[in-house]
Amino acid sequence: MLSRRRNTFDIYPRQFWLVAFGVLFSSAGSSLIWPFQLIYISSQLDSPLTTAATLISLSSFIGMLVSFLGGSIADRFGRKPIMYLAVVFHGIAYLLMSRADSYLAFLLPMTIIGASMPFYAIGSDAMMADMIPPEQRTTAYSILRMTNNAGIAIGPSIGGLIVVKSYALAFYGAAAAMSMYGIVLLLFARETLQRKQEAREETLLESVLGYRRVFGDGHFIAFVATVAFGMIAPLMMWTLLAVYTKTNFGLSEARYAWLPVTNALMCVFVQYFVTLVTRRHRPGLMIAVGMLVYALGVGSVALMSSFWGFWLSIVILTFGELILIPTGTAYAASRAPDDLRGRYMSIYWLTWGLARAAAPLVGGFLNDAIAPKAIWYGGLAFGLTSAFVLFLLARGETKQMLARPAIQENNLPPPL
Repeated sequence: MLSRRRNTFDIYPRQFWLVAFGVLFSSAGSSLIWPFQLIYISSQLDSPLTTAATLISLSSFIGMLVSFLGGSIADRFGRKPIMYLAVVFHGIAYLLMSRADSYLAFLLPMTIIGASMPFYAIGSDAMMADMIPPEQRTTAYSILRMTNNAGIAIGPSIGGLIVVKSYALAFYGAAAAMSMYGIVLLLFARETLQRKQEAREETLLESVLGYRRVFGDGHFIAFVATVAFGMIAPLMMWTLLAVYTKTNFGLSEARYAWLPVTNALMCVFVQYFVTLVTRRHRPGLMIAVGMLVYALGVGSVALMSSFWGFWLSIVILTFGELILIPTGTAYAASRAPDDLRGRYMSIYWLTWGLARAAAPLVGGFLNDAIAPKAIWYGGLAFGLTSAFVLFLLARGETKQMLARPAIQENNLPPPL
């Protein structure tokens, strides 16, 4: 067992582990506050759920528009600068949020967070794809998710106790963790973008126009659009579940914290074994299965009324996460040509921005216009629809690949 762990460590370059342990530390800090963010905003604004939800949606939408440039910047200037700036501004946003007491005061820091999260993901995923060969990427992305969720396992369990006494202290802790990770990136990370000596450096305008080639990949665009539609379901759950359980069932922040902790612990201790299974099958099929399980986890919340019921829903949802996210990230990275890797990852993470912007609006509307349980029935419908379309996309590409076996000999991306 010790030999196997040593071999796993030696397979990946040192910078991979630098990023992995940095993610562990920063995610522990940021998760001191994010599970309770909507509760805090609602209490500060003294407003209905829909108002706070529109704030999250608006900030996510603005951040999504800004982050659209992330892929071009990563492909032109490098992965390290975009990662560093994203981490630093994320920390600054937490400091600003600790002082916010109005709608507009919350909008600025939340917009910064809405942009910095996909900016970091674009740079990090592109950097990993630069360093890690295609056959090792699914496992590598799984390891990064494990370290991220190890931090999330630590953060909410501490944050749930802190926010009961002081939300400001939790914000300060999150900002400090982000700042320290930023220093590590600045001092120890190296740039991985390889620029060809003979190639003319493209202008920023040409870099942005390079997205035309990405949008020319019709199957990839259909894939990310379908994932975006389905991800509304789990993001509704993560955005609204804390408020739903506290408002309707009196579940305290300290007790609710164990739900994201459960999710994180499963990602740490179960992810590796799930990946052993998923990597034996076509990525498209596994992505569709993951979305189906996501949908069932979200829909099951409507049947629950106690802590252990909500805990079971989180367990189901987490299995969907373990199946879909590492597989989807590895597929997007492997499909991208070397010179468009940042832009492909930018479009892939655009799906999260779209879903993150839509989820609070959809969930808040269903809650206020129909009934609280309508959130989860709506999420089930979104997830099932997305899973069905993903199955069709995977089946269609498989037939196409079987009809053209010569493609396998070329350096084309793996089929869905």
